[in-house]
Amino acid sequence: MSNVNFAIIGCGRIGNRHAIHMNTFGNLLAVCDIEESKAIDLANKYDCKYYCSIDDMFNENNIDVVAICTPNALHYEHSMHSLRKNINVICEKPLTISSYQAGEMIKYAEKKNLRLFAIKQNRFNPPVVEVKKAIDNNKFGKIFNVQLSCFWNRNEDYYKDSWKGTLKYDGGTLYTQFSHFIDLLYWLIGDITEFEAFADNFMHKNIIEFEDTGVLIIKFLNGALGTINYTVNSINKNMEGSLTIFGEYGTVKIGGQYLNELEYQCFNDYKIPFTKKSNKANDYGTYKGSMSNHDLVYENLVDVIVNGASINTSAFEAMKTVEIIEKVYSYLRK
Repeated sequence: MSNVNFAIIGCGRIGNRHAIHMNTFGNLLAVCDIEESKAIDLANKYDCKYYCSIDDMFNENNIDVVAICTPNALHYEHSMHSLRKNINVICEKPLTISSYQAGEMIKYAEKKNLRLFAIKQNRFNPPVVEVKKAIDNNKFGKIFNVQLSCFWNRNEDYYKDSWKGTLKYDGGTLYTQFSHFIDLLYWLIGDITEFEAFADNFMHKNIIEFEDTGVLIIKFLNGALGTINYTVNSINKNMEGSLTIFGEYGTVKIGGQYLNELEYQCFNDYKIPFTKKSNKANDYGTYKGSMSNHDLVYENLVDVIVNGASINTSAFEAMKTVEIIEKVYSYLRK
């Protein structure tokens, strides 16, 4: 445990996830939510203070880092509010639903010499780590083709009485469900320069205000071609989150439900040395999310704050994810 003092804005399911690791890696001093009952429940679990006012929480506590766990569209407002109070920020995905706002957050944090951490926990999945090493060591040679499949289940109950599913606060399926997958494409393969996109709402009419299914054909800056096929219509449960890479010297598929298994590999003169098991998925009761690697995110955060280490996932990379999704939605909604 370190002496880093933490606080949370937003006491929903993901706020509870952050609280576990804050309590492990430092001191959780306070939590805040406009719904007092949620704030009280989380504060009671960790014997800390609760607030319904962000300013009151900041004024009454010496906070080093605050986690932003509010609806997507409020990330900018709450992050900037915290940075203006000279408090470092760890912001849940997506960083924002506006690349302009993301850029403003980054510029302001740099101006104030503060840290802006982005949650990109899928980068820590063991098979993803090994494939990244193989790419960086040129084990694939030139990458020709990439296929990303995101087949999850989000039923009516998931969206009921929630900001999720609204254009204003959620923004779209790519932001809330699959931004981690888009981040991995950017991190592993590079920026996207061209795309064609199709989307529709098949099973969530009058439930959500955007698509539940989409297909993208993409071209990367390095010349590679790819497809993204995503849906939240997998019946009853999540089916698959997979990434297949075809290169000059090798082919790999990272699969499982959450990019947590090395399902296939074949290289000319190489074999990925993969033995480590992945963490379990984030379990929220009625549904599951991505791999639970927040412990590794917080381990890095404390190392950065205490020892001046390098941030594993930069806010700039998080902004690029937002930029790619923003371009796709600008195309689909024109």
